[in-house]
Amino acid sequence: MKILVINCGSSSIKYQLFESDGWHVMVKGGVDRIGEPMAEFRQIWFQGDTVEERLKESLHIPDHRRGLQRVIEALYDAGPLNEAAELGAVGHRVVHGGERFHSPARIDAAVVGAIRETVPLAPLHNPANLDGIEVTRSLLPGIPQVAVFDTAYHQTMPPVAWRYAVPLSLYQEYRVRRYGFHGTSHQYVARRAAEFLGRPLADCNLITLHLGNGASATAIAGGRSVDTSMGLTPLEGLVMGTRGGDIDPGVLVYLSRNAQMNIDDLDDLLNRRSGLLGVCGVNDMREIVRQAEAGQQDARLAIELFCYRLKKYIGAYLAVLGRVDALVFTGGIGENSAEIRARACDNLASCGIVIDLEANHSAQRTERRVSPDGSRVAALVIPTNEELEIARLTLATLD
Repeated sequence: MKILVINCGSSSIKYQLFESDGWHVMVKGGVDRIGEPMAEFRQIWFQGDTVEERLKESLHIPDHRRGLQRVIEALYDAGPLNEAAELGAVGHRVVHGGERFHSPARIDAAVVGAIRETVPLAPLHNPANLDGIEVTRSLLPGIPQVAVFDTAYHQTMPPVAWRYAVPLSLYQEYRVRRYGFHGTSHQYVARRAAEFLGRPLADCNLITLHLGNGASATAIAGGRSVDTSMGLTPLEGLVMGTRGGDIDPGVLVYLSRNAQMNIDDLDDLLNRRSGLLGVCGVNDMREIVRQAEAGQQDARLAIELFCYRLKKYIGAYLAVLGRVDALVFTGGIGENSAEIRARACDNLASCGIVIDLEANHSAQRTERRVSPDGSRVAALVIPTNEELEIARLTLATLD
């Protein structure tokens, strides 16, 4: 069966076409700068060990409808699809599912309405996700479509983990609580980590670290998320590329009163001008490491701050779980930065977490162990694959 996975952003579309027999990628591509005078569209073909960019073009794409039309046209032109009936299903990434969605959902009018109700919780993401769903349903009528939510995996958290200590009325009237994000990634790497360890996921306690421009940590007990670092929004928790993570809420009151910053100013500050960028002026960890090696003190501080916050969460989740079988690194930074992995685990030997320096600095880019054999907690690097997880969950939802 062929499964198409679609991820619509406010001005972009990313997609991958999978064959469920072996779960290999047939084609992937994307449209960027939708709504601008010229958008960029590219499509990459996978055939065996061959990867070939077969299409790259600049054209005017005014909206998601035209963008998705071009995507489907290109799939027909490239050959993996001859007609829509060859598609078994379409899986859509949806950022926020609120409290209603604990798992993926087959899309119908009621599901679309429920997603629309969550727009106030994710105003930057859910409207674009909805556009992708509604346009694709009109372009591919009769093809089953499934919504896979970033928040759903964390709906297993107990109230002690998701409630904020604020008046109950704020939760009841405005849904103010912790939801968590990156759930599809955490779910994927947890499953792969259990397979790597050769143990049932239900028997594994894991701490998973999704580290990229956005970053989050999750405590997983027996395959279920029991706590995660992001909250009502993706602002809470770890230091990120342009988000500062945990911050005293009083800072916002102080800035409003003394720096005359309004809501829009504060939103811009927290989402786009903080984090690594705020500390050292750069949000790409690779460049920050280069600057730190060249002696720039702000870059060194940014790395230390990033790793210090990460270590605090590792320690907290060790306490939450009691027993931890593996610490899992994923995401662009987690998969590629040996220095960040080593710093995050430094001085945690008493907790059973030790890094093997040679294994950690290996150029290998596949799933691997970076802790010594026999260590109490396995430190693993598991490259994430959210699109594959969406495809798998889409098919499972139809069964």
